[in-house]
Amino acid sequence: MSSADIVVVFVPQILILIAVGFVFLQLFRQQGRILLRLDALERGTSAGSETRSGPAGLAIGTALQDFQLPDLSGQTVALSDFRGHHVLLIYWSPECGFCDMAAKDLARLQIRLEKNDTRMVLVSYGNAEANRELAAEHGLKCPILLIKDSPAEKILANEIFQYCGTPSAYLLDEQGKVSRPLVFGMDEVLQVAREASGAIRRRPVTQSRIEREGLKAGTPAPQFNLPSIGGETVSLEQYRGRKVLLVFSDPQCGPCDEVAPQLARLHRKHRNNGMALVMVGRGDAEQNKKKVMEHDITFPVVLQDRWKLSKEYGIFATPVAFLIGKDGIIMRNVAKGPQQIMSLAREGLASN
Repeated sequence: MSSADIVVVFVPQILILIAVGFVFLQLFRQQGRILLRLDALERGTSAGSETRSGPAGLAIGTALQDFQLPDLSGQTVALSDFRGHHVLLIYWSPECGFCDMAAKDLARLQIRLEKNDTRMVLVSYGNAEANRELAAEHGLKCPILLIKDSPAEKILANEIFQYCGTPSAYLLDEQGKVSRPLVFGMDEVLQVAREASGAIRRRPVTQSRIEREGLKAGTPAPQFNLPSIGGETVSLEQYRGRKVLLVFSDPQCGPCDEVAPQLARLHRKHRNNGMALVMVGRGDAEQNKKKVMEHDITFPVVLQDRWKLSKEYGIFATPVAFLIGKDGIIMRNVAKGPQQIMSLAREGLASN
């Protein structure tokens, strides 16, 4: 093969290698930039950065787009109906554990808010009955407007609250303009409510005494007497002298569906090994019954009212579990998710 032939054969291959190398170099540089950004974010988080970890919300001075929603009586109420007053506009849901927890404090602030010329308005998911029940339980007298399936749902969820979770809130001035940026989470919403009412109690949210990550090991387990889906009443006290794996679940929860059959199999295999298993469901009784049949669950499944027992145990997530000792004391910190729950279950069986 002549020199000319060699050049003809190898030059195109060399050019291809150079091109591939250039592409890999660009990808490497891009990956490096991404890693640097991630590293910077991680350092900021670990250093206790005060950067808000949620949507920025509408800027101060922005006029909210007017909307109309039905209240609990079916009457149509518009945001502009409150023009001339300050408005504490709270994004809400009767299915939200933190809303349930905050409701009592908000109810206590209602009179002070009114005296301070501030109207509290809840724009809420859920049906009228669920919202009415929550309002009656805690004494909420403020307007509760129903957002679900309304023409204004997209505006409120996407544009105003920007997919923020519940509860979250804005404080609006007399012209319906944002006077306090979007806040989210129970502590911040309550803080804004206190400030708007004149009952200012400035305290960093990190100092809140409200437990939200589950009761710690060594804490007495809150007692309960709850109806099971079979109709009988189940209490924690009836298991005194035995360990109890108490699992909080929800029929609408995907990870709950993952762990339920594992727990069912474990219970069938080890039901006489000294550890009782009790599941606390929430929501509709028929949905919970359907899940019991679907997963062939033979241990007791009881129903809590909304998040009431979850609130006592200091956590609203599902699935989670607590291992309770024979003396009624929580033995380990809360297990979260299927893997941790099954590890805790095996630990409870192994120590019998």
